[in-house]
Amino acid sequence: MEGIIVRAMSLADLPQVHVIETLCYTTPWSLNSFKYEIGNPDTILKSAVSENQIIGYVCARTILDMTHLLNITVLPEHRCQGVAGILLRAVIEELKRSKPGIKLTLEVRQSNIAAIKLYEKFGFTITGTRKGYYQKPADDALLMELEIH
Repeated sequence: MEGIIVRAMSLADLPQVHVIETLCYTTPWSLNSFKYEIGNPDTILKSAVSENQIIGYVCARTILDMTHLLNITVLPEHRCQGVAGILLRAVIEELKRSKPGIKLTLEVRQSNIAAIKLYEKFGFTITGTRKGYYQKPADDALLMELEIH
């Protein structure tokens, strides 16, 4: 997708980010959760910007020997246009530079076929399930993993 800039998320982004978060999730993160991640040196937190508007964001945090993709969200009107892939690629590229050999893990709703296909396109494999992981609506989670080279 043309015209998208991916950059480090800043405190100034948080009002727009939080609007997207509350629009997209029934159990959204709080503003304080995003503030914590911005201040965490083990977190990759990026915003996707188009025409001076944040249209998506990603958050991944490294804990010991693995990085966990905590959140990747795109405004509904910008979905299926490659934004999530751009954000995911930015995380993977940063990990390749800073932590080669680390594993990138995530949970995804079993019913979220579009997201599962995106992760598989990037080389993630399904490693397990977590029954009843999600609420509102209830759903199982697929566990997925990618080794970063």
